[in-house]
Amino acid sequence: MTADSRQLRERYLAGARRLVVKVGTNVLTSPGLPLDRSRVGALGDQIAALVRDGRQVALVTSGAIGAGMGALGLTSRPHTLPGLQAAASVGQGLLVALYDEALRRRGLHAGQILLTRDDFDARDRYLNASNTIHHLFSLDCVPVINENDTVSTDEIKFGDNDLLAALVTHMIRAEALILLTSVPGLQTTTPPPAAVLSVHEGAREGRAVADVVSGVDPEVMGLVRSDKTSLGLGGMGSKLEAVRIAVEAGEAAVIADGKQPDTLTRLMAGEPVGTLFLPAERRLQSRKRWIRFTGRPRGGIVVDEGARRALCESGKSLLPSGVLDVEGEFGPGDIVRISTADGRVFARGLTNYSSDDVHRIKGLNSSRIQPVLGHKCYDEVVHRDNLALLA
Repeated sequence: MTADSRQLRERYLAGARRLVVKVGTNVLTSPGLPLDRSRVGALGDQIAALVRDGRQVALVTSGAIGAGMGALGLTSRPHTLPGLQAAASVGQGLLVALYDEALRRRGLHAGQILLTRDDFDARDRYLNASNTIHHLFSLDCVPVINENDTVSTDEIKFGDNDLLAALVTHMIRAEALILLTSVPGLQTTTPPPAAVLSVHEGAREGRAVADVVSGVDPEVMGLVRSDKTSLGLGGMGSKLEAVRIAVEAGEAAVIADGKQPDTLTRLMAGEPVGTLFLPAERRLQSRKRWIRFTGRPRGGIVVDEGARRALCESGKSLLPSGVLDVEGEFGPGDIVRISTADGRVFARGLTNYSSDDVHRIKGLNSSRIQPVLGHKCYDEVVHRDNLALLA
């Protein structure tokens, strides 16, 4: 590890006080065991040590289906949604009980939180979940978070807990996202892409493990190989997407091998473990990160070039005069995509008017809103305070 990478790890990890730790199914399992109790216990011990050091840790954990498989005597992961939900229903309580047992030995409690995608789309539910997590911190509890697999369907499921962990990082404004997996970090080529600032020693067969990476660009995404397993859903591609979501909002992120002894405590001490991804220089405000990354758009608004420049270069609001067209159906307060005439989406925002009303006032001066609609609550279709640029 170079002097520069040591300083970066000390700055972004050793100094972080609020963390989201995501542990994958493969970290919690061993050959022949759908769930390894000793590994759950070891992880609980590491988290407790960090809490005693004055940090707040939210744990996003996989493993409920694996725990249910073990209890039900299943030898392979179910392939149907009801089968997965049934295994999760049996396993979820077993999993959180193991975490609670490990944490109680250290004077802490596990507070279970089960979320679906809809909990992140609805702003009031999003804020309620955030408030619950923060209150658990004040009660010497570790929030143990998982997707609510027993009720999630294909329309609302996250697909893997990497995305869930990134969204929780935004929700509680954590300073770092730690993805514990079964690989030592991001494997890179030699020579590495420009975004890879340093690599760990010991490169073999033309590949090395990246030490510090400055961002997730197309070259970094090009390093992805297929590495999904029979129990887990997420591969390196989903982990890099979760990292991208975290770092672009201003948080550091790490991919590291959670099967190694004391990985978490070593990481947070600034040791050269795994791959550190540096955050963007500017942290997004909570509301704008929800608009940009978390809530899902209900429709879209197409704008002209003048409106695009006003939004991107001058920090202006979107007025009806700059609107060319409306896509889909949405209501006031919904998140909408904002795109150019050639289909390039460059922003998201909260609309003040429904899709029907925007269609009626598109291209008009704001002074015409009242005569056309019979009411006018706002001059802007999307106010700049409720707008998040995507690039």
